[in-house]
Formats: sequence, C-alpha cells, structure tokens
Amino acid sequence: MSNINNKKYDENLQIELFATSEGLHAIDSPMRVKILSMLKEGELCFDEIVDLSSRAKSTVSAHLKALKRERIIGSKSDPNDRRKKIFFINSDYLGKLYREKDLKDDIENYVSRYISSKRDPLEFFRLIFHTIRVALISQGIDINPILHEAGMKVGKVLYEKVANPDTNKFIENITKFWETHYLGQVKLESFDPLIINVYDCYECRGLPYLGRPACAFDAGILKAIFTAYHGEDQKVEETKCYAMGDTYCSFIIQSS
Repeated sequence: MSNINNKKYDENLQIELFATSEGLHAIDSPMRVKILSMLKEGELCFDEIVDLSSRAKSTVSAHLKALKRERIIGSKSDPNDRRKKIFFINSDYLGKLYREKDLKDDIENYVSRYISSKRDPLEFFRLIFHTIRVALISQGIDINPILHEAGMKVGKVLYEKVANPDTNKFIENITKFWETHYLGQVKLESFDPLIINVYDCYECRGLPYLGRPACAFDAGILKAIFTAYHGEDQKVEETKCYAMGDTYCSFIIQSS
C-alpha cells in the first residue's frame, strides 16, 4: 500500500500516454489522469482513491472499471481484507501530451554553429538528438518517461563496468565513464546527501529553456547503477539543469 497522505493532485490540461499489450491509450479524462497520477506513486485501495480524489464512490468506481477494461490498471485482493481491492498500474507509462505548444527554439542558429565548427561527429549526433527532441517537445510530447526507462536499462548493464566496493573508486569509475564517452564532466559535490554535478552535459546542453529538468536518460542510468550498488531502490532527483537556465546539471541520489 502507498504511504500517500493528503496529497493534492491537480487536474491539469494534459493527456497521459500508456501502452498495453493491446496498443497505445491516450487518457484525456481529468479524473482518470488524476487516478493514474496517484497510482504511479504506489498501490492504493479503493477507499484511499476516493479520499484522495474527493469524488463520489460511484464516480471513482466507474473510472476504475474503465481503466481496468482497457488494461491500464489492475487489481488484487487486499491480504488484510479479502473483500477489498488494491489497484495498481498494469501498463507502461510513455509520457504526456501538453496542450500548450509555446516552445521556441532557434534550430537554424544551432545548425549554423555546428557547420561553422570543426564538425565533430559527436556534435552531429548531439544535433540529431537535440533536433528530434525539440521537435517532439514543441508538439507538446513529453518523452522523459521513455528516456528514463531506457537509461535504467543502460545503467543495469553499465553497473558491471563501474562497480567497486570502495565508494570513492565507484564514483571515480562513473566519472571516467562519463568523460571517456563524452557525456559530460562529473564532479562529486557531497557524500551526505550524495550530490553529483555534471558539466557540459551531452543530454541537455544546447536545449532551449524548458523551465524543468531534461536529463531523464542520465537520471535513469544513475538510478540503476546506484540501486544496484546499494541493493535497494534509490531516488534520483535532478535539481539543476541547463534546460532550467543553470550552468550545470545536479543530481541528488538517496534511498527512496
């Protein structure tokens, strides 16, 4: 069961995208988006969903039935009371569509700077990644969940390459990997809490101002390798980012 307590969920104007074995589902009902936002943080029983949503039981029940019918969520019996059901996400969260499309980006200047440079192949791939991502964002498509999941898959494989029982050596190996693969320059800011800063970040440097963190792929890698290192789930929060107007990216890594 989740430990959510009286948290408010805004009924914002956005569309959530989920994938099931039967295909892609775009959820545009504010109430269903609200329910799914709660379930993304953990399993909840019916009464908890009713309390958090501040809606009638009949309304919540109708939406839960629809989400189950589409196989977006699932349910199981409460081990403490077999008469009750516990609900959970039963599909892959792909991202969201924002209704506002106000992102401005000067792609022509970015391409011009590349052409007038030494034409480093790595910069060209950065240009490709940058252009595709900005095009998606400008259409209101948030692919951060997909990038985060991809980063975690990479991190699980990468862990074997950087693992070391000595924490300092472990951080040093991560730093070397980031630098030798031109992902950026890693600097350890503190051990408690563990804060890692990345300068010249490959993932987000050059993106237009978004006002929110943009390093979902890197965050996924860090989550996977530190979860494997500690043997328990780790939370990675990006507090600074080039896409937020900062001069470096910063990640706080701690137990969930």
